[in-house]
Amino acid sequence: MNHPSDDRLLLHAYGELPEPQAAETDAHLAACSTCRAQFERLEHARVALDVAMPRTRQYVARRWVATGLAAAAVIAAVLLTNSQPPRIPDQRWRPASVWSANAGYLAGGRTMVEIDAQLTRLEQERYYGQPD
Repeated sequence: MNHPSDDRLLLHAYGELPEPQAAETDAHLAACSTCRAQFERLEHARVALDVAMPRTRQYVARRWVATGLAAAAVIAAVLLTNSQPPRIPDQRWRPASVWSANAGYLAGGRTMVEIDAQLTRLEQERYYGQPD
């Protein structure tokens, strides 16, 4: 004798089994006391769950889920319909810090002025910043 699985009995307790399978399960439950006892335990647990969690709580939970899904859809639509062109990064080289020479003049005096002059000459050469 093939006994129905616990999943099938649970689906039958909730009335979600297709009609041919429900009829087959009912016939088996009429003949098998072990499966009938298991089905009765599942049926009692289902009723207790329905009493413990009233429909209003289930409705509120579903409403929050629906609201969250609607908000996610709106955010996705806004992000997908953004009409700004993509930004192209600036290809020119920029010095890391513009103000460092001024600070160096104040702190380092004449030595810094000479170093800065040498660096300026190097930067103005044709091959500055290119690999050898």
